[in-house]
Amino acid sequence: MNELKLSKRLEAVAALIPRGSKLADIGSDHAYLPAYSFLNGFITFAIAGEVVDGPYHTAKNQIERLQLTEKIKVRKGNGLEVVHSGEVDVITICGMGGALIASILEEGKDKLSNIKRLILQPNISSISVRKWLIDNNWSLIQEEILEEDEKIYEILVAERTGNPLVSYTEGNLEKELLLGPFLSKEKNPSFIKKWTAEKKNWERILKQMKEAKVSDELLEKMDEVRKNIHFVEEEIK
Repeated sequence: MNELKLSKRLEAVAALIPRGSKLADIGSDHAYLPAYSFLNGFITFAIAGEVVDGPYHTAKNQIERLQLTEKIKVRKGNGLEVVHSGEVDVITICGMGGALIASILEEGKDKLSNIKRLILQPNISSISVRKWLIDNNWSLIQEEILEEDEKIYEILVAERTGNPLVSYTEGNLEKELLLGPFLSKEKNPSFIKKWTAEKKNWERILKQMKEAKVSDELLEKMDEVRKNIHFVEEEIK
């Protein structure tokens, strides 16, 4: 992977960036996504944000090598603190846990007033991201799920369209938050594979719970696991 050829996952993210955007890529690693997006004419300006020294210096060297320092600013900082208000209109956050992505957005809420689109790729716990979006009046407008190198990734796209619940139409918000309102409608092979594996894992966990010492907390957790199993069974019959 480099600035000319992204991974399948990041290529899918790049394809979701509106043309002519100004981008902030948080947790940019080698800055491949902003570099690729600029070189292919998707964006006119980018910030590549990194909080860790190693990736920050790698990204900085990469952008200097490509002679893109005027168009892509590599900044070191935590989350959205690398972005100044009004600088960008699209934010990408990829390759982190859903809870961490949600906390980055929460802590940087003051930077989101001019943002038109969020493109978020949580490695786990997409439900944390979907809940944050609803709580903060962002509408989920598109979802993708794909497999690469035997790992399955979800990509969530959100904009401010007025009603954060507009995409949740099936009458069971809890289930759609877990599985994804768009993904559960499409049910592509990656979706089926992901949730078949999750169901099997939950069944194993439930079996272990039944052998553990009973407590109110355990019983509550068992109910949650059973409910999730039921949700998945309803979707992948």
